[in-house]
Amino acid sequence: MTVRIAAMLTLLCGGIGGWTEVMAQLPPVPIPPENPITEAKRVLGKALFWDEQLSSNNTMACGTCHRPAAGGADPRVGRFTGTDDRIVDDVWGSPGIVAMNEAGETLQHPIFGHEPQVTTRIAPSNFGALWATEQFWDGRAGSELLDPLTGEVVIASGGALENQALAPLSNSVEMTRPGRTWSELTEKLESVRPLALARNLPPDVAAAIAANPDYPSLFQVAFNDPEITPVRIAFAIATYERTLVADQTPWDRYMAGDEIALPERAADGWRIFQRLHCVNCHEPPLFTNNDFLNIGLRPTRFDLGRQIVTGDEEDGGEMKVPSLRNVALRKRFMHTGEFSRLPAAIMFYDNGIALPGRDEIPDVGIYFFSLNGLDNYDLAAFLRDGLVDSRVANETFPFDRPTLQSEETPE
Repeated sequence: MTVRIAAMLTLLCGGIGGWTEVMAQLPPVPIPPENPITEAKRVLGKALFWDEQLSSNNTMACGTCHRPAAGGADPRVGRFTGTDDRIVDDVWGSPGIVAMNEAGETLQHPIFGHEPQVTTRIAPSNFGALWATEQFWDGRAGSELLDPLTGEVVIASGGALENQALAPLSNSVEMTRPGRTWSELTEKLESVRPLALARNLPPDVAAAIAANPDYPSLFQVAFNDPEITPVRIAFAIATYERTLVADQTPWDRYMAGDEIALPERAADGWRIFQRLHCVNCHEPPLFTNNDFLNIGLRPTRFDLGRQIVTGDEEDGGEMKVPSLRNVALRKRFMHTGEFSRLPAAIMFYDNGIALPGRDEIPDVGIYFFSLNGLDNYDLAAFLRDGLVDSRVANETFPFDRPTLQSEETPE
């Protein structure tokens, strides 16, 4: 534990000499050789990602929780009231589907009644996940992909996005009723028109569906075989996600030599971001180091985080460091959704962050950033005016999407 804390303090304090060099260009997105990118697979993945028919009750798509205009995160919010009658362990999570039994009948949930269930962590952005070897806040979706039907290894390494794509499809809070089999899902997809519940389809998806108006036909084009399988669903969705590279921010242009790309306040914020060593965890150009840390946001006993995956007590409460690209578009901040305003999330760090958690060891590993009001203002300006890709904010290609049925306001 002592070695871990010392190492983390060295990281936060900049190590020897602090931050001296910034890589300006995003590295290539890792692509497993088992799942090369093709245009047909990308378009199929885009259709699947935005199709609410993948859920048991036709109310949830993958994209429901990952909207571009919300920075790839969830613009909706619901309250998970925790395990007791106090608000200290409450979190703001992502609404999923209503509780159902194995027959698909709606149940009275003890917390949510007949309203959508809420996850215990808010959905993270899918845009910052392209380079990570583990997915989700706790990293439970690892690099090796197994065929859920046979247990055989499909991707030996580099398949975290494929694992992430499959997980919500079998989660009874997010997208499915308990006990739904993969064959039930694939048979459903064989019988429905792609994106039948959506409108305003993007041109690439609309053209693909016009030429191939059912999922078996789209799978035939993408895989030279019409069979729909869980692995192929994962391959298609992951392929689509790997093309969502948000690399056209003012900061990217600034680092490429455009000295006026960053507004004055944002440029000041970028300098403060480096001076305070924010870059050591939110490392450019990804603006994450994809590590797992416990910054003392809440007592570890409420959420063991990474420890659930590794079984190691030293990982207690640790969550993945999120990318800050497009973070200003998000509606809630931190894995708990605790903050609804970006300046409030920034000011959390002025209270002193603890390693590995201030509730367990309150006098060890505290690091104060010593922000003043102008620092907060300039940092927020940098995140808002420097790290937002306008294509993401405006949902233009490749971040364009259909309008979902669940977005429609009943008349």
